[in-house]
Amino acid sequence: MASLSLQLSSFHHTSTTPLILRATPLNLRTPTQKSFSIRSQSAPVLSQDDLKKLAADKAVESVKSGMILGLGTGSTAAFVVDKLGQLLSTGQLSNIIGIPTSKRTQEQAASLNIPLTTLDMHPHIDLAIDGADEVDPNLDLVKGRGGALLREKMVEAASSSFIVVADDSKLVSGLGGSGLAMPVETVQFCWKYNLVRLEGLFKELGCEAKLRLVGDGSEKPYVTDNGNYIVDLYFKNPIKDGFGAGKEISALEGVVEHGLFLGMATSVIIAGKTGVEVITK
Repeated sequence: MASLSLQLSSFHHTSTTPLILRATPLNLRTPTQKSFSIRSQSAPVLSQDDLKKLAADKAVESVKSGMILGLGTGSTAAFVVDKLGQLLSTGQLSNIIGIPTSKRTQEQAASLNIPLTTLDMHPHIDLAIDGADEVDPNLDLVKGRGGALLREKMVEAASSSFIVVADDSKLVSGLGGSGLAMPVETVQFCWKYNLVRLEGLFKELGCEAKLRLVGDGSEKPYVTDNGNYIVDLYFKNPIKDGFGAGKEISALEGVVEHGLFLGMATSVIIAGKTGVEVITK
């Protein structure tokens, strides 16, 4: 298949294979990636939402009746939840139970009559499906621009398989390379103290740290579902060592979680202008 973009070429390493869901506990791993592609039969002009829906529909093909599912948060994950609700209503799926990663996903799923539970009740999840803000060639991710990074990471780490759905605008050569926010969830207490410390960790990458605001033109801080603030890190240069960066961030007192999702994705479904590509580890 023709490459979805110039960036996508760095994702091709071996011959194509079908999507494989991992049945063992989640582990950090760096095996050779494999991919296959589904070429579109025509070349209509597709919007970003069209691409997200294509990726979401492909991911839902991996859902089987009786599964415990992690339900992601964000614009792409919302298409996944919509599709699950549709398949349940028509009887094409049955006996699935979802664990939402945010209050808004919980509300959406409940409105579609998707049965819901919690990690307390079901600590082992068959499959999680979620979007991503950045995807690098190792299938490492930046997530959490929607503000749900803590719950997303908890649910997805508890999942036997984690499928990421995204459009091709999310592909980067290195994490932080988009120049957009890499979120860090912090306690409200002395947030400015931690903002300064976070910015100082990555001076050599031209990092700028900003407290996330609600976005209505006010100076009111955004508050997560967990009652915390988010400090967004903006990098002029990609992060060279994601695992090292994550370790340094987590070592700061008052940091709750960061948006680097490393070694977690078992496959990534990318929708582009020419079709859908499934990239697996």
